[in-house]
Amino acid sequence: MQDSAVQNSTGWAAKAAHPGVRLRPRSRWRRKAFPYLLVAPSVIFLLGITLYPGIYAIYQGFFHVRFNKWTFAGFDNYSKLLSDPEFWQALWNTFVMGAIALALECTIAISIAAFAYRDPWVRSWRIIFLMPMLFMPSAVAFIWKLAFNDGRVVSDLLMRLGLIDGNLDFLGSVWLARLTLIVADVWQWTPFLFIIFVAALQGQDAEMEEAARLDGAKWRQIFWNISLPLMMPIVVVALILRAIDIITMFASVFIITGGTPGGATETISYFIYRIGFKTFNFGYASAVSVVMLAMTVIVAQLFVKRFFRSGRE
Repeated sequence: MQDSAVQNSTGWAAKAAHPGVRLRPRSRWRRKAFPYLLVAPSVIFLLGITLYPGIYAIYQGFFHVRFNKWTFAGFDNYSKLLSDPEFWQALWNTFVMGAIALALECTIAISIAAFAYRDPWVRSWRIIFLMPMLFMPSAVAFIWKLAFNDGRVVSDLLMRLGLIDGNLDFLGSVWLARLTLIVADVWQWTPFLFIIFVAALQGQDAEMEEAARLDGAKWRQIFWNISLPLMMPIVVVALILRAIDIITMFASVFIITGGTPGGATETISYFIYRIGFKTFNFGYASAVSVVMLAMTVIVAQLFVKRFFRSGRE
């Protein structure tokens, strides 16, 4: 009785507030469509800036493009890509530098996270660990270019320590030039993995560790046998995200090395830039972009299937 009285009073109040307006309940399909209408502008915007350029690159890859002159080429750009030694060299450079940088970042991040995730200071001031990520990639590249090459800061420190006799030409050696790019990438993006690993460890049940500790397990045994296996799916996701980002490494290559010496530090992104904006072969550059997109999706999917099995398997 009280509920019906409240509903009647509410209905009379609504009619009194809006005289002449007849309230009708929304139809079922409108209620279902309302959430989709709210997100529709964002979805349309994202599709506009991602789907359209992708379709355009696929279409352009079938043409020889020189500015406004388009000549249909079929699969010529893709067949040329398979026999292009510069493409395979850029792909190899990306794999070598990316693998080394990713291994170092994962090792450093997971080591620091294992020691620091229970520290209350880490819980309270996690934003501080993200400071290197807040710098623009171009600014980080200029900093390390100054340290390794222009300012010779690293060479001066090594000479003061008595490790070398003269200045090192970091851009004149293949592995020293690669080391420069690897150090710049590790310095900026290790905090990204660190903060993810810390969050994964802090999200685990502390009672499991306490039970293992009461059973006599040591800290290393707890981490390797309990904590690390539980966080492996998160580790895989973080590594996939970083691997995709490493494939698009461009700013540091463009600013620090420019692909030197002899193309030994030219990544696939810089190769696409050089083909498209220095030789103006836009069709071939689009074909390379499409192939790299397909390869990235396939490799990422393989890793996801390997580490994310359904509960029925």
